[in-house]
Amino acid sequence: MTLQQIAFHAGCSLATVSRVLKGDGPVSDEMVRRVRRAAAELGYRPPPGGGGARNRPVVGVLVPSVTNPVFAASLAGIQHRLQAAGHGVLIAQSNYDPASEARAVAALLEQRPTGLILTLCNAGTSEALSAALPPTILLNNRPVPRFPAAVTVDNYRAGCEITRHILAHRHRRILFVSGHFASSDRARLRYEGHCAAMKEAGHTPLPAMEIPFVDGYENLDLSGVAEVHRPTAIIASNDLLAVGVIAALRREGLSVPTDVSVAGFDGIAIGRLMNPPLTTMAMPDGDMGVAAAALLLDIAENAQQCRHLCLDHRLYPGGTVRMVSEER
Repeated sequence: MTLQQIAFHAGCSLATVSRVLKGDGPVSDEMVRRVRRAAAELGYRPPPGGGGARNRPVVGVLVPSVTNPVFAASLAGIQHRLQAAGHGVLIAQSNYDPASEARAVAALLEQRPTGLILTLCNAGTSEALSAALPPTILLNNRPVPRFPAAVTVDNYRAGCEITRHILAHRHRRILFVSGHFASSDRARLRYEGHCAAMKEAGHTPLPAMEIPFVDGYENLDLSGVAEVHRPTAIIASNDLLAVGVIAALRREGLSVPTDVSVAGFDGIAIGRLMNPPLTTMAMPDGDMGVAAAALLLDIAENAQQCRHLCLDHRLYPGGTVRMVSEER
């Protein structure tokens, strides 16, 4: 297989094919798709030599944290799908810092990836990223005009549903504890869904308690808000934070769910191993990674149209939310 054959199949010049395959030089998005589709249809693979594995096509992946089980599951799904397609994976993390995302993406671009899969703190800040990007998929962020291809769950609806579940257990004073909304539009959407469900039921939602995502879990102090708001239930914006909430309540001499009910989001394994198991809104994190990788391959290699895939979440009732006999 020669570059000339790819050029003929794609209907372009040899120089254009060379620029696309090397990721070097100005080429329109449409021409990139045509060349990559032609290369895929003709079974082209980079020649051996010059570093071996370095010639293997790679995809850059940005996540907020590689230690969070949610993103670890998504990364496993991404790697599984891309390895099956002969692609490697480059990983960068933002540490939930919007200011560091552009630098992290720039570092990925230095490796000339064939595509990017990005979980941003807030998709609305995408304007800060480089203007010249390969095919890009948002993972966990809603699509935006610049990045119409995305794989998400409906975090707003999930926030509504977990709140309705707790309201059905006769709780009225429900506190939402979250990492900073500026660091996660997923957390913000979950809180907005919570507020909507509270208002729907005729209750005024409490202000969210926001803490740092990176180092705020282990030493969480709930004494002040517990004294002011006296919540009978607490919703954490993710399961790791829910575990931190339970530990903080125990430090205050409170039991879960006897004194305070607790719920989270994500459905990570540690929540199911707790006693009682954590009440949570389980998310298909591994499947989302597989879907994002498959969507990227479709767009980058087969010139498919950008799509927004929204996967289903589900309630895992667990045992950390109890029925209250009356408003306390």
